Amino acid sequence: MQNALKPFFLLLLAGTFAFAQKPLNPEVQAIVSQISPDKIARIQQKLESFGTRNIYSATDDPAHGIGAAREWIAAEFKEYSPRLKVSFDKHRVAKQGRAFKNVEIWNVVAVLPGTSEPERQVLVTGHYDSINMVYRKDAGGKRELDPEGTVAAPAPGVTDDGSGTAAVMELARVMSQYQFRKTIVFVTFAAEEYGLFGSALYAEDAAARHDQIEAVFNNDIIGSNVTGNGETSNRYVNVYSEDPNDSGSRQAARYLKEMAERYQPGFAVNLVFRHDRFGRGGDHSPFNAIGFSAVRITTPMENFSNQHTATDTFANTAPQYTALVTRANAAAVASLALAPRTPAIQVTLPSEGRSFGSPLSRGSGYDAVMKWDNANPEPDLAGYIVVTRKTTAPDWEREINVGVTGAYTLPNVNIDEVDLGVKSVDKEGDESLPAAFVSPPYKQRKVETY
Repeated sequence: MQNALKPFFLLLLAGTFAFAQKPLNPEVQAIVSQISPDKIARIQQKLESFGTRNIYSATDDPAHGIGAAREWIAAEFKEYSPRLKVSFDKHRVAKQGRAFKNVEIWNVVAVLPGTSEPERQVLVTGHYDSINMVYRKDAGGKRELDPEGTVAAPAPGVTDDGSGTAAVMELARVMSQYQFRKTIVFVTFAAEEYGLFGSALYAEDAAARHDQIEAVFNNDIIGSNVTGNGETSNRYVNVYSEDPNDSGSRQAARYLKEMAERYQPGFAVNLVFRHDRFGRGGDHSPFNAIGFSAVRITTPMENFSNQHTATDTFANTAPQYTALVTRANAAAVASLALAPRTPAIQVTLPSEGRSFGSPLSRGSGYDAVMKWDNANPEPDLAGYIVVTRKTTAPDWEREINVGVTGAYTLPNVNIDEVDLGVKSVDKEGDESLPAAFVSPPYKQRKVETY
């Protein structure tokens, strides 16, 4: 670790610097390098061997169906490290929507407790259930889903979403050998294919527990590098994030891009400013809906002819590509779990019992004056980094180290023309998510008439 300190502090002295100039954390580098395509392939093949992981499939067969799959996933988590606290998150889902009868679903959860700030959590997720949609015609000749036929049909689900499940499991295997400031939660959800039930119920419980979830990185369909019309690429991945432009979801996506591209040069993260693909959904959405910051990570090379069919097999997936996406996850999850907390920019100072005022103002009229809470800095805090970009730019464009302070003035910067943010950085160079200075929405005061 000490080797990383000197170059990082030299950069701090430089004041303003580009992302590419930053030193790499050796621990994050080691984690990224240990992600194994062979082990990912092994997981995908094992998941395929259960025949189907439909939520209505067998729960008492040791080799076939969703029951066997969830028991195997839990056993693997336990085998990786005694540090992982493994459990089943069980729920009873009533008949509704595509769920044609009552069913009990089990999310599989492995928690790696943090050291100094265990209350803060970073989640990495995927769904382990699968489906093969079988259709029939009703009495009027209209096409409809055949519930029983769907349950009985083989549903290998290797790309959707055995690939995401493999990523979560491989990350748990590698990262459980290390310790982090914050808690990392590895979750494989059930019942995504029937209505995002597993993730929705987990998110509701997390909100009720007041969990401090900093970000959710959801991996769904990260196993394909060839589309149904023959287009091929394994050099980038799409990351979907919720509006507005400075939402927590959007900041998590930008963070993933920065860290992934820093630690895996040549593999790009493509920011897609939509909550998901058109007309579709994923397990990140319930978290966003309830107020947490979550993103969806998905291959741009989807093969729709294989999805939700018997041909979503290991022969039609690409574990090497899944490994690239898993390494991108590793860079972001490890960096965030090691990082200090995000600065608070809308707070009341405990020492004074009052707000420190507007977090962003014009100063003399032509400067941008930024304020944030620096009342209780963490012991290893190196300082804060102010980030800026044009309002039309998709990502942060400039960084300015401002030291350990609670305010900074950008002279001759028109706050109407830029977006501004601030993030924390520790003495190892680990950076938090940025807190963006966002203008509150305009609210029209009631007009009195006579």
